[in-house]
Amino acid sequence: MSSHRSSRRNVHFYDATKPDGDALGGLIQNGSVTEANFLRMLDILLIILAPISVRHRTSGNTVSITNNPLPIGTYDIFCESKHVSTNSVAGAIQLNNEEWIHRINSFNVSGRSNAFRDGIRARDGRCVISGVINLTAPDQWTSFEAAHVFPLEAENLWLERGFGRWIPDMDDTIGVSKINSCQNGLMLRQHIHALFDQYLISVNPDDGYKVTVFNPDMDGMDGRILDPVCRNPADAHHVSDELLRWHFRQSVLANMRGAGEPVFESDFPPGMDMIEEIRQGPCAKERLELEVAARLRELA
Repeated sequence: MSSHRSSRRNVHFYDATKPDGDALGGLIQNGSVTEANFLRMLDILLIILAPISVRHRTSGNTVSITNNPLPIGTYDIFCESKHVSTNSVAGAIQLNNEEWIHRINSFNVSGRSNAFRDGIRARDGRCVISGVINLTAPDQWTSFEAAHVFPLEAENLWLERGFGRWIPDMDDTIGVSKINSCQNGLMLRQHIHALFDQYLISVNPDDGYKVTVFNPDMDGMDGRILDPVCRNPADAHHVSDELLRWHFRQSVLANMRGAGEPVFESDFPPGMDMIEEIRQGPCAKERLELEVAARLRELA
């Protein structure tokens, strides 16, 4: 089974002209999202035709650009209609329909990813989100995994959109996509890697590299700061800010827009018909394409 992301939200936001209608979206506030963060997230989520104000429905307080934690509750978004023509007031606030790139939990077993894995291990030596150092390195890496920021299974989109321009540490290479550069990677504990792949945890490079958990924060990661070891500007192989920014934007879209995107099931017990389970779930075509692409990559 797969699930959507809205069931545990404690923050919801509405178009003030439709307070009893469907919510425009929401989030799980674990404590680290500030009022300023919330307003910047709304900039990603909404297409607006005029200046807006965002008010907490219960208290009536207006959200401002401060570092105060965002209070939980319901918010109404008011559009200053004097800036909008009479015919377009009703549509002055719209959800951004920007594409969200589906991804599955990725595990690298093909030879093409060995250099990526080894490079991430050498650079980070720890889970850069939790801060847990691998005390058994370099001999054992159990539960530590090299994670791609941009997913391997969407390499066609990486090429199509020229994301390799954000990877200067491979500028001298020819005929490769650069997707396996260390600049597209982080060392993560296994369970954090799974959350990262599902866009349930992300890092905002424009907010001091703060970690935001979009799920209930069972591991106390929300509000931590990405370890400096992976983002040292003096290291030519440091993780790309542009790719972190892309991942954070995707996480906001996946978790906060409308009811949220599905969280794909990844635990398929022996004997289960995995294909049938996927076929009956949400985004079945896209999920099957991702699974096939991942397996073809393993054979490459």
